[in-house]
Amino acid sequence: MEFRVLGSLSIRQDGEDLMHITGKPRQLLALLLLNQPHRVPASSLISELWDDTPPRRAATTLQTHILNLRTEFARQLGVSRDRVAQDLLQTRDGGYRVDVGDASFDLPEFHRLRALGQTMLNTGDALGASRVLCEALGLWRGPALLDVDHGRLLRAAVAELDQSRVDALVLFFGTQLHMGRHREMLSELAGLVVRHPHHEELHTQFMIALYRSGYRTQALEVFDRLRRNVQDELGIVPSDRISRLWHVMRVADTAAVDAIGGYDCAKAV
Repeated sequence: MEFRVLGSLSIRQDGEDLMHITGKPRQLLALLLLNQPHRVPASSLISELWDDTPPRRAATTLQTHILNLRTEFARQLGVSRDRVAQDLLQTRDGGYRVDVGDASFDLPEFHRLRALGQTMLNTGDALGASRVLCEALGLWRGPALLDVDHGRLLRAAVAELDQSRVDALVLFFGTQLHMGRHREMLSELAGLVVRHPHHEELHTQFMIALYRSGYRTQALEVFDRLRRNVQDELGIVPSDRISRLWHVMRVADTAAVDAIGGYDCAKAV
């Protein structure tokens, strides 16, 4: 089987989607998958499904949702419901857990590749890191769990996943800057700084890519927009690092730009 949460929720086998459930059972399954292989207490599942206003028989209703999920898995996989309860959707110590076994699952694979890319970049292998991080980012098919209703637990988890994706993008763009591929990054970085108006490292990378591509004025304007955004909306000022970067770009000190940015393509392996 193949489990996917980096985009729409999907469980596939032989190219066919196994799960066509909707509503709260789908929401329940999503939370269990994000936490696998760990147990999720029934109280947390109830909180996710109903926030602070659970129905009077919430525990019974939760058990019914679990039963329906097991029934659907059993029907799709051609096994007994007891087998599903034993191997896949398990009851554990007042809660439930999903065990995907050795099946393909995009979420842990993304985390594994992202960590590997970071390690390779730390050792100076920008090209290898670029390939690994590109593979990691390629696992995303849209916002995580885009077709699932979110209670507060899923909202927090999805926000954390989105931050992990942005962190991976920052690492990937770092490899591109190390290898002198600044022009290829301009379009995507332009969109990302709009979607993340307070993210300083994305703005730093966009400034460097613009500067290296011959757009010094536009690079300085990127800093001006960031400064306005963080001052007006967060009440803070940009860091010393990006402020120094802006200063050396103003005087066209290219060597200092590379030194401050930390993306000197001449040192890339």
